[in-house]
Amino acid sequence: SSSSMERKMSDRSCSISNELRLEGRFCDVIISVDGVEFKAHKLILSCCSIYFRTLFTNWDSADKMVYQIPGVSAEMMGLIINYAYTGTVPITEDNVESLLAAADQFNVMGIVNLCCEFLSSSLCFENCIGICRLTDYYHCPDLRAAACVYILHHFEEVSQVSEEFLDLSAEELAHIIEKDELNVKREEAVFEAVLRWIAHDPQNRRQYIACLLGKVRLALLQSDYFMNNVKAHEYVKDNAECKDLIISTLSEIYDLNSYSQSSLANTNPLTRPRLPYAILFAIGGWSGGGATSAIETYDGRTDKWLNIPWEQESPVAYHGSAYLKGHVYVIGGFDGTDYFNIVKRFDPLQKTWQQVAPMHSRRCYVSVTVVDNFIYAMGGFDGYIRLNTAERYDPDTNQWTLIAPMHEQRSDANATTLNGKVYICGGFDGDQCLSSAEVFDPATNQWSLINPMSSRRSGVGVVAYGNQVYAVGGFDGNSRLQTVEAYNPVANAWHAVPSMLNPRSNFGIEVMDGLLFVVGGFNGLSTTVAAECYEEDTNEWYDAHSMGITRSAVSCCVVPGLSNVMEYIARQ
Repeated sequence: SSSSMERKMSDRSCSISNELRLEGRFCDVIISVDGVEFKAHKLILSCCSIYFRTLFTNWDSADKMVYQIPGVSAEMMGLIINYAYTGTVPITEDNVESLLAAADQFNVMGIVNLCCEFLSSSLCFENCIGICRLTDYYHCPDLRAAACVYILHHFEEVSQVSEEFLDLSAEELAHIIEKDELNVKREEAVFEAVLRWIAHDPQNRRQYIACLLGKVRLALLQSDYFMNNVKAHEYVKDNAECKDLIISTLSEIYDLNSYSQSSLANTNPLTRPRLPYAILFAIGGWSGGGATSAIETYDGRTDKWLNIPWEQESPVAYHGSAYLKGHVYVIGGFDGTDYFNIVKRFDPLQKTWQQVAPMHSRRCYVSVTVVDNFIYAMGGFDGYIRLNTAERYDPDTNQWTLIAPMHEQRSDANATTLNGKVYICGGFDGDQCLSSAEVFDPATNQWSLINPMSSRRSGVGVVAYGNQVYAVGGFDGNSRLQTVEAYNPVANAWHAVPSMLNPRSNFGIEVMDGLLFVVGGFNGLSTTVAAECYEEDTNEWYDAHSMGITRSAVSCCVVPGLSNVMEYIARQ
């Protein structure tokens, strides 16, 4: 193609002009920094930097040869000039800050962008605040946004381990914790972060308690925590400015407990829930004697579902779903007539659907999971036989590739990913419900049987949670199960876990915010709207809010970090 031809030409001219520079031929400028001289070509330097373009086109400099450049090290200037000729620059943790400063000073936007990409990909709990601060000095809007989002998303960890967190000003801390986007599982974490910050320099920082306490959503705290840890805290109880806050909070806590949550709760800063970082999508399913195209989204911060209306979306049940690189994929399934090999993906930012490459086989009752940026689709029913074949999808090439077949034919099984391996459990082989389970290692392209479950489970829910593989509910050939077992890969053994509140098969299952959610399904008599969640720490199941639409054969996936999350949650 012409563009690759052009690229070859430009690569070639790049290397030729660099050779000429290194041989000192046709050079018409010497850049002198700290007594080090760099011979170069004005044209090449002008191409990568407005600074040089302006410098060389000044009226008095047409014939000037040597330019003394102050305020930069010879090392940095060497990297910039090398970049002008090669389009590449070696960026390291040690040089990135000086390089960004120099590239900004000489307006070499190519290097500025490369530095920003480097910093963006190296964000971690310890450095994210420093990187955010760095963007106060340079124009890096994308890096600034990435660092801010990172701080809000990982606030609990950042506030616990970052030295930079303790150096924030009161104003900066207030600005972070007042945001709806602050991602905390429990509001208590925000109050604890404030205490940690004050404790770093209590003499000078106690005075800010009222200002900071006002940014904590006090009425969302557990009431006994509020009474014992906040109201009674030495910083708070002697502070006159905190008194009004405490009084307002007490009346709100009383209101929240005694009345149903009013719509005013969303406007009052004491009671307004924070925005969820991740959203649970419940997609399609079997409802009222037919397949549905319904999608509902669940907000774990408020325990509410929202129905998302679609035009022209096709109904599907017994399908798989997966979230990968910003898209929700809906894979295979059945609409009451046809068995699908089709794969569609939904863009939650644009709210658009797009069909991508189909699978090699039609797969209804398919098992789906994601490992290392591949979507795996295994087993299922093609309308004739139960399949033992499996394939995986690469979104970058839009291609499905067959992987090694499983040991068993499995339809209506379920799969998950743990530590880079695929686990698939249970299902139906056309003859009986299965208790067997197997693991796939992508590195060797091999399936191995693991120890079987204690129950046969078809229509089972399988999910990785807390370093174990959970197998939840299902159908054993006689009845719908509410029993749950978990597999420890190190011991290669299953053990019993407390049962669900309701028996169910063919339901949606996902882990979000550290809780294992199960949604909908069939209880032996009817489809259900009921949802519940299990918490490993307390070893208990809790009711979650029911969906609006009763359905089985529904598929769930979790979508993180949506910038338009407001469109997927029920808030006034």
